[in-house]
Amino acid sequence: MSKKVRWGILSTANIGMKKVTPAMQRGQYSEVVGIASRDLARAQAAATELSISKVYGSYEALLADPDIDAIYNPMPNHLHVPWAIKAIEAGKHVLCEKPIGLSTAEGEQLAAAAQAHPNLKVMEAFMYRHHPQWVEAKRLVEDGSIGQLRSIQSIFTYYNVDPNNVRNMDGIGGGGLMDIGCYNISLSRFLFSAEPKRVVGVVDYDPNFKTDRLASGLMDFGDGNVSGFVCSTQLSGYQRMQALGTKGRIEIEIPFNAPPDKPCKMWLQQGGKIEEIVFDICDQYTIQGDLMSQAILNDTPVPTPIGDAVANMRVIEAIVASGKQNAWVSL
Repeated sequence: MSKKVRWGILSTANIGMKKVTPAMQRGQYSEVVGIASRDLARAQAAATELSISKVYGSYEALLADPDIDAIYNPMPNHLHVPWAIKAIEAGKHVLCEKPIGLSTAEGEQLAAAAQAHPNLKVMEAFMYRHHPQWVEAKRLVEDGSIGQLRSIQSIFTYYNVDPNNVRNMDGIGGGGLMDIGCYNISLSRFLFSAEPKRVVGVVDYDPNFKTDRLASGLMDFGDGNVSGFVCSTQLSGYQRMQALGTKGRIEIEIPFNAPPDKPCKMWLQQGGKIEEIVFDICDQYTIQGDLMSQAILNDTPVPTPIGDAVANMRVIEAIVASGKQNAWVSL
C-alpha cells in the first residue's frame, strides 16, 4: 500500500463537504480520491468543488472500485450501519459518522461485521477525542492533577427548527440526543474510563417533529461519581465542559466544535490557582483522518474501537427509556 490511504466519500452530506473531507485532504496520511452520490450530477459538482478526481453515480460503484482503500460515511443516521456493513463486505476500511446507528442492536451488527473481517479497520467518527485539548484533559485526569475525578458537567445546544433538516426528522435518527447528546455521553465515559451503572433522563419532544428537542441526563458511574448534561436542538447555541475533582477542576471552552482556524483554551484550576492552557491551531478532523489512516497503514488498532460506539449507543437508549419511564434505568 502507498504512504497514503486512498479514501472515498459516501454521499455529499454537508458535514463531509464542509468539514471532514477538506480536512482529510490536508492530511499527511490520507488522500481523498473519490466521492459518490445517488445523483451523478451532484457527485460531479461536489468533486469539482473539492477537487476530487473520481466521481460515482452510485454508492455501489464507489465500493466496487479497487483503487479505494477506505470509505468515510457521513450519511443520515439510519444509513450508517447498512452502508458501513456493505463497505466492509466490499473490503473497505470504514470511518463512520456518529452516532454509529439507530440502536444498540444496529451497532452490534456492525461490530459483528467488523469482527468477521479482522483485517479491516472500523471506527466511529468522534473527532473531538483526537483534539489536543482532550488528549491533555485525559492526561490531567489520569495523572491526578485534579485529584480524584468525581463530577462532570457538560452542555451542548443549538437552535434549529427547519423541518427539512435531517436532525428534525423522526424515524431516521433525528433529535438532539442522537446528534449532540452522544457527545455529552461519550466524553463522560472517556474521562471516567468507565461505563455508567445507571442513568436518569428528562426528555422533551417537539410536538410536530416528534424528535427530542431538550434532554437532560444524569449518569451514575458508581462510588458517588456522576456526570450531568444538557443537550438541545432548540436552545441558544452554547457548549462547555467542566470536570471537577477532589483537588482541582478542568474547563474546556469549546469542547466539541473546536475551531480549525484559531487556538483553543482550557483552564486548569488547582486550589486557588487557575492556569490558562492555550492549544495551537489545528483541525481535529485532519487529526482523526490521519490517525485512522495510520492504523490502516501500520495495521495497528484504531484509536477508538467499535465496541466503544456500541457502548455509547447503549447509554443513549437508556436515557431515552428513562425519560419515558420517569425512573432510573440500570445498564
